[in-house]
Amino acid sequence: MKKIFYSLLSLILSLSAFSQGNNHKLEPSKFEGLAMTPPMGWNSWNTFATDINEDLVKQTADIMVASGMKDAGYTYIVLDDGWMTRERDANGNLVPDPKKFPSGMKSLIDYVHSKGLKFGLYNCAGTKTCAGYPGTRGYEYQDARFYAALGIDFLKYDWCNTEGITAKEAYTTMSNALKTAGRPILFSLCEWGDNQPWEWAEPLGNMWRISGDIYPCFDCEFKHPENWSSWGFMKIIDMRKGIRKYSGPDHWNDFDMMEVGNEMNDTEDKSHFSMWCMVASPLIAGNDFRKMSEETLNILTNKAMIAINQDKLGIQGFRYNENNRLETWVKPLENGDWAVAFLNRSEEEKSIDFNWKDHSIKDEEFNKETSFNTITYNVQDVWNNKKAGNTKKAYKSKIAPHDIVVLRLSKK
Repeated sequence: MKKIFYSLLSLILSLSAFSQGNNHKLEPSKFEGLAMTPPMGWNSWNTFATDINEDLVKQTADIMVASGMKDAGYTYIVLDDGWMTRERDANGNLVPDPKKFPSGMKSLIDYVHSKGLKFGLYNCAGTKTCAGYPGTRGYEYQDARFYAALGIDFLKYDWCNTEGITAKEAYTTMSNALKTAGRPILFSLCEWGDNQPWEWAEPLGNMWRISGDIYPCFDCEFKHPENWSSWGFMKIIDMRKGIRKYSGPDHWNDFDMMEVGNEMNDTEDKSHFSMWCMVASPLIAGNDFRKMSEETLNILTNKAMIAINQDKLGIQGFRYNENNRLETWVKPLENGDWAVAFLNRSEEEKSIDFNWKDHSIKDEEFNKETSFNTITYNVQDVWNNKKAGNTKKAYKSKIAPHDIVVLRLSKK
C-alpha cells in the first residue's frame, strides 16, 4: 500500500505542476548563481558507461586533487547512468546499487565532499533511463527529496523514453521539484537540442545540451545500429546556428562532455579542448584519470586556456571567417581582451598570415567590437606560453592538420 500511496502522491504533484504550466501560472525557478562560469568536472559515461563503482569514484576524486585538476577548477564528479538498481524499492524510492556501492551512496558522497569536491548524479525525464534503469517520470518530487537528502550538488537529467510528454513541461516539473526539495543542486538539462532548450530553459536550469552524444573524433558521424548517431566535436560545433545569444553566466549552452584523452591524438585533443573553451562550454572531462597521459593532463589543466573558458563576461565565441578550411574564431573577454583562434580543419598543413590592420571585429550579439587600426594589443600564444609580438605586425605561422593556435590579445 505504501508503494501505491507514494507513487500516486508523486504522480499527483507532477500532474499538478504540468497543469499549472499549461495554464501559464507556473513560474519555474532554478537555484540561481550556481554556475556563473561554465561548470568544470568529470562524468563517468564517455569511458565507463554503466560499468561504475565506488572505487572508481574514490580513485577519480583522489587523482583530481593530487594531479592539480581541482586547483585548475575541476569541481564536480558526476555519476552517469547505471548507478541504481533496476527497480525502485517498496516505497518507490531509487536504490543505489549495493554491489557497485557497498558502502552506500551517502558515504561515497561524503568522501567526495571531504576532498573539497562536489558530487552529481544522473536520471532521466522518461519512464526509464537511456540504459533501462528507473526514470523519474511521475516521481519528480520524491526523487528530488532523495537527492537533497543524499547531499548531491549536480543533476544531469536526460531525455530517453519520453513518449507522450513535452520537454519544456517535463524539465519545468523537475526544476521546481529540486527547488521545493530545498538543496541548491545545479540542474543540467540533457535534452539533446531537439526541442530548442536554449529558447526556454534559462529559468529552469544552469546548462543545457545542444546536441546528441559526442564521439572521440575530429569531424565524423558515428552511426549506431539502433539508428542514431554520435558526433565528432567539430560536428557539434557546427550543429546549431544562432544560439550563442542564449548562453551566458548561469545559463550555458552545453556542447557535451569532453573526449580529451579518449582515442584522438594529442593535436586533436588540444583543438577539442580549445574549442570548448572558445565557445564557453562546460568543461566536463570524460576520460579515465587512472590511465591519463602527461600530455592529456597538460591539455586539461592549461590555465591560460581555462581562463578563456572561465572569463567572467561569459560570452560564447564565434567563427569570424574561413578561408580554405582555415577558420578564425574570436571570443570577447573581460577588460577589453580578446581570444583569437586559428583552426586548421583540413588534412594538410596551412599557413597563417593574419594582418591585424585589415580586420575590425564586431560582435553584434553582445555589442563588443574592436579595430586594430586604432587599438594596439599585445599578443600571447596560449599553448606555447610565449609572447607573440603585438597587432602592429601581421601574425604568421604554420599550422598542422587538425591543429589550433590560440592567441590572447591584451591592450598595450
